Amino acid sequence: MGWQVGFDPIWNRDIGYGVPAVCDRPACGEAIDRGLSFVCGGEPYGGEGGCGLYFCGQHLTGHGQKCERCEAGEPPFEPTPDTAEWLEWKLTDASWAEWRRTDPAAEKAARERLSEMQNA
Repeated sequence: MGWQVGFDPIWNRDIGYGVPAVCDRPACGEAIDRGLSFVCGGEPYGGEGGCGLYFCGQHLTGHGQKCERCEAGEPPFEPTPDTAEWLEWKLTDASWAEWRRTDPAAEKAARERLSEMQNA
């Protein structure tokens, strides 16, 4: 069973290897996905003492696949926002029609975030 797309209720965002993202290390910007190979702690929701955020290979240590803050016992970074690519997918693809129909507030918020990104 794969983790193509799921939802993380702790960080309140979509996760999985089907979710394009950028590294959660501030100012990194490296393109990744929110799959298990990039999650701090090596499991969803921060297994093995990780924070559950997603980092590129440069920002995960070899010690239990953790970010620098978890390695140091510090609070986690703020998560990076969804990418424009992901927001556009959720707002236009037929596979997300049910989400758009049943959660109009989330759809509206996603449209607003995407508009802000495009106008920045």
